[in-house]
Amino acid sequence: MKKVLKIAGIILGIVLVLIGGFALYINATGIPSYDLELPENYAVSADSASLTNGEKLVRLTCMDCHINYENQLLEGKKMFDVPASFGEVWSANLNHPETGLKSYSNEELAYLLRTGVKKDGKYAPPWMVKFPNMADEDLRDIIAFLRSDHPMLQPSEVRQPAPRPSFLVKFLSHVAFKPFPYPQQEIALPNAGDQIARGQYVADAVAGCFSCHSADFTTIDEYTPVNSAGYYGGGNLLKDAAGQDIYSANLTMHPETGIGNWSEQQFIDAVKWGKGPKYPVRVPMPKYTDLTDDEIRAIFAYLKTIPVIENSVDRTR
Repeated sequence: MKKVLKIAGIILGIVLVLIGGFALYINATGIPSYDLELPENYAVSADSASLTNGEKLVRLTCMDCHINYENQLLEGKKMFDVPASFGEVWSANLNHPETGLKSYSNEELAYLLRTGVKKDGKYAPPWMVKFPNMADEDLRDIIAFLRSDHPMLQPSEVRQPAPRPSFLVKFLSHVAFKPFPYPQQEIALPNAGDQIARGQYVADAVAGCFSCHSADFTTIDEYTPVNSAGYYGGGNLLKDAAGQDIYSANLTMHPETGIGNWSEQQFIDAVKWGKGPKYPVRVPMPKYTDLTDDEIRAIFAYLKTIPVIENSVDRTR
């Protein structure tokens, strides 16, 4: 019996050493890097329609995290709404003349936005949104706009501090958060006549509504959003404007804990103007004034098709 216990102790000791060594390795190496496999000749058009659509998409997807509201430049800031378990995070200055996005080629930008891998091979952790399912037409328009001389893209010499990812983020970046594969074929926009498909596209592939409104940031699936735990069931821990805990709303059609009793117009008012039927929509939820009423109607139509989740979220806090 003593021999068995001794062997078990030795095995346990070895396991603990291996776990400790792996933890030290992760903490020392930080966020992993990857080889780039860039697309060829990712040409964009700078016509007025493309730039207008690109500006709208940047306002929907990039501005909330990167805008300095005092000068209206995309020069980055500290992100107070990132969960404390992820560490301390500052968004990048997209306008810096040396390190900003204009130092990227079209191909490097497309690769970053699709896969999450920067031009130096470093992986962008989970707080940076990726667009693995965005249509190429929209992605090209975003890149065209980021190349423009729009006022919000004027050069800025501000250098934001480097993010300080937690051990959890470093660990997940090694074992769970991985770069998405770059599409082998062009991704097309959904059929304009298919309201439900358009709603899913705007909600999931463009605005990324599922990421906040599913159960937890650590269990969302950006590549296949419907596989996210608690898909649109809410309850994800966020931070409000005062840095206090706030939980995302349940957007499934449950009549008591979700939005099953909301009208289409009430949903439009909440998404676009922050006017909820019972309580105002609060930070960190932005007002999506750039979305058209038809786009929001399409999102509402799509939400009617997903599984209903009973999840009571305290919206009074």
